[in-house]
Amino acid sequence: MKRTAVAASIAALLLPLSACGGSAEAGSGSTVTVTIGYQSRTINTVTAGTLLRSLGSFEKQLNSLHDGHTYKVDWQDYATGAPITAQMTAGKVDIGSMGDFPLLLNAARGKQLGRPTRLVSVTGYNLRGGLNTVVTAPGSKLTSLQDLKGKKVSTSVGSAADGTLVRALQRAGIDPDKGISKLNQQPAVGASALSSGGVDALSQFVAWPGLLAYQGKAKALYDGAQLNLPTFHGVTAREDFAKQHPAVLEAFLKAQAAATDYLNAHPVAAAEKVAKATGLPAEVVYLYNGARGIATFDPAVKPQLVSALKQDVSVLKAAKLTGDINVDSFVDDQYVKKALGPSYAGRLTATPAPAASEVWPKGSEKTVSFKSAKELLIYVGGHQGGIRAAYVADATTGTLWFADKAVWVADGNQLLPFVTPATAQAYIAAHGGARTVSYREALERAS
Repeated sequence: MKRTAVAASIAALLLPLSACGGSAEAGSGSTVTVTIGYQSRTINTVTAGTLLRSLGSFEKQLNSLHDGHTYKVDWQDYATGAPITAQMTAGKVDIGSMGDFPLLLNAARGKQLGRPTRLVSVTGYNLRGGLNTVVTAPGSKLTSLQDLKGKKVSTSVGSAADGTLVRALQRAGIDPDKGISKLNQQPAVGASALSSGGVDALSQFVAWPGLLAYQGKAKALYDGAQLNLPTFHGVTAREDFAKQHPAVLEAFLKAQAAATDYLNAHPVAAAEKVAKATGLPAEVVYLYNGARGIATFDPAVKPQLVSALKQDVSVLKAAKLTGDINVDSFVDDQYVKKALGPSYAGRLTATPAPAASEVWPKGSEKTVSFKSAKELLIYVGGHQGGIRAAYVADATTGTLWFADKAVWVADGNQLLPFVTPATAQAYIAAHGGARTVSYREALERAS
């Protein structure tokens, strides 16, 4: 496209700030750099980040465009969504993935700075909210959210985990601003603070709660699924980038769909790939991303998730992190609809697989599923030393957890797992004769 000399000079000056927009218009044969902001260790974004990168799906899609350009993908890894938003509004990141609350801040910041962004697809979601968890130290005497009153709690303000904490405290009758001493910390800092005794509890998103529990450094205090409100991560793109380079965005979304299909078809292999790329234990990755994991992966922008996003606005406004946000104008699924074609309608109405117990045997590339937690216990008891990981679903919320970290309840012949003491006690209160038992006793009872 012809330009005046002045316009060309301006374009040249803006090139370093425009990861794809400036270079894509340089003419046939030019090299186009597409910059992707992702969070490698926030593992329910892997289909738009870690796994996608590992599979090389995006690069393959770009190479198939045959539009005269040579494409280069610049993957930039971040710990949270906030710096991705900062880079996007500076024109330095074209496409990013982050959680629902950061997505709203992304929308607000983009509009404020005249660099609007759009939510174009979804990565991992949980319709009850189980992706966020409040944990406390293994030896802590805290057993319920009410016990947090007056305590020090670490979280990342403006994150999905902070949103869960605020809502949970409100339901417990605790003022989220005055009822606790909240420390705004990066996930890794908060995890260290919990281990050192610097804080009493930690509210974080995946994979931190599961990782700390797996390592024996924390135990679950509050299961985000108790809120019964959807939480999710999604993909956001700069509006100007999407309009100028729809084919590139479509290529990304096709690649995301391919990565999603790979994860769903090969959950163990996908967990191993993500583990290798992030350094996280594969057993922790599988807890969230497995066949019956806490997260369900699908690019479709489901109405339930958009509705939840609208409800999230009030939480951010109350925290004075943002003003009004027009969610309907932020959500734009036209690109993913085009990318997925006829399959989009089916994906939009698809429901998550029901919760189930699973065992990952050592040396196996597949897991074994069970209809009940008791059947899993029988299997584990008969294969001592041959189990890589065992997962059970909370009997009331459906949230998957490690079998040896769960709170077990014996109710007659039933053996029921729960993520937290609070959900276990709620069940016991409603079922006379039920009582908590240790994991060892649960195994013995099942045998």
